[in-house]
Amino acid sequence: MGFYDFSVTDRQGNEVSLEQYKGKVVLVVNTATGCGFTPHYKDIEAMYEKFHDQGFEVLDIPCNQFAGQTPGTDDEIHEFCTLHYNTQFPQMKKSDVNGENQLPVYKFLKEQKGFEGFGKGPSALAMSVMLKKIDKDYKNNPDIKWNFTKFVIDREGNVVARFEPTEKMENVASCVEKLI
Repeated sequence: MGFYDFSVTDRQGNEVSLEQYKGKVVLVVNTATGCGFTPHYKDIEAMYEKFHDQGFEVLDIPCNQFAGQTPGTDDEIHEFCTLHYNTQFPQMKKSDVNGENQLPVYKFLKEQKGFEGFGKGPSALAMSVMLKKIDKDYKNNPDIKWNFTKFVIDREGNVVARFEPTEKMENVASCVEKLI
């Protein structure tokens, strides 16, 4: 199975086949409204505005698995994002990205690009310290570690990159721009 063989559910409850993204560059991201990384919405929206007409799409999947940082209904999450970040890309239904109820596309994404670390810097160190308390073996499994983990899919459906939330957004944008 490949990326285009999966589907997700939009916030209105409609099934969305990922086949509709064939030929496009896609950023898949698990989001949260009450997280220290929530300002990433601003940069994601900027990428969307800059590259959307050139075939760039965002697959925004709110997730409440990390410290309950995505409370509220799908409509409340959407309202927050449009009010605070003027997001124009569609949001999907709040869903799990790890565990037995994870979206099947997330199992696929993690198989393609596992966890490679948080990089360097204060936020990377803080994430490492926090995760060691939650899962001493976090470095050795492909699970999503926190909100705003990003996967970049090329125009052929290949998972070309995984960016942890500690990665600088300009690096994510640079990756996307190279594929546009």
